[in-house]
Amino acid sequence: MKEIDFTDLDKRKKLYDGANGNKISIIYNNEQYMLKFPPTAKINKNMNYSNSCFSEYIGCKIYESLKIPVQKTILGTYKVKGKNKIVVACKDFTKHGVVLQDFASLKNQMIDSERNGYGTELFDILNTIDEQNVVNREELLDRFWDMFVVDAFIGNWDRHNGNWGFLYDSRTDSMEIAPVYDCGSSLFPQADELIMKEILTNDNELMYRVFEIPTSAIMLNGKKIKYFDFIVSIQDENCNRAIRRITPKINMEDIKSIVFSTPYINDLQKKFYYTILSERKSRILDFTLRKLKSI
Repeated sequence: MKEIDFTDLDKRKKLYDGANGNKISIIYNNEQYMLKFPPTAKINKNMNYSNSCFSEYIGCKIYESLKIPVQKTILGTYKVKGKNKIVVACKDFTKHGVVLQDFASLKNQMIDSERNGYGTELFDILNTIDEQNVVNREELLDRFWDMFVVDAFIGNWDRHNGNWGFLYDSRTDSMEIAPVYDCGSSLFPQADELIMKEILTNDNELMYRVFEIPTSAIMLNGKKIKYFDFIVSIQDENCNRAIRRITPKINMEDIKSIVFSTPYINDLQKKFYYTILSERKSRILDFTLRKLKSI
């Protein structure tokens, strides 16, 4: 894969919000992209910066392989103070008259709700999906649970109400579900090489990152959901249907190709990402699918 240097490309004045890393707007191949810079690692202070750009790239490529609408991502470099940083370019899917509105904005529209839009209690999210009338209810419900299952697979800590949503067309006053975006908190972005080696050589450490962490940003009765516990409990039929939809589509040879063709990462990182994905698929998704088929 040809390495791309984004440094001298045309810039645009468009601003992007969000807490994880700096962002600028650039033009690449006559299309507008948001260029995301890796944030400083907050938990692991031994890292110069987190691996979130790789997480963003691989996570979105996995969504793409499953035919779920997702932002296009490209890895490249950008020179800052004489040093090249690895960055990820995320295609801007808005356009003139079409803006991105997050799920929290829709949740805020529920004027009789006592909780604000950014509250992530599962009951409130599902209630908003059920009561809203801006997009097809069944399609929105399916997208929510499809994301939940894929995020369980890629280990996404941070699918909150501010990083999924809709495209609003002010010209027609119409709304559609936006492509999936913001997968930078998946695949343990603050794991450095020492942590990766420990996880790959210590089964207890690996299983901890399958069964215990990451948790979802979504809460059940005030506690963040553990993906394994919730999914294998088969307590929600809509989640069960998403397991049946998504799991058979995951081809681990395709996943391996995505990971091993990712530029800028070394063999240890490739082995780490593929191992995490293989174990999470086997022990969460495949296990649950077999359970559903047995009843």
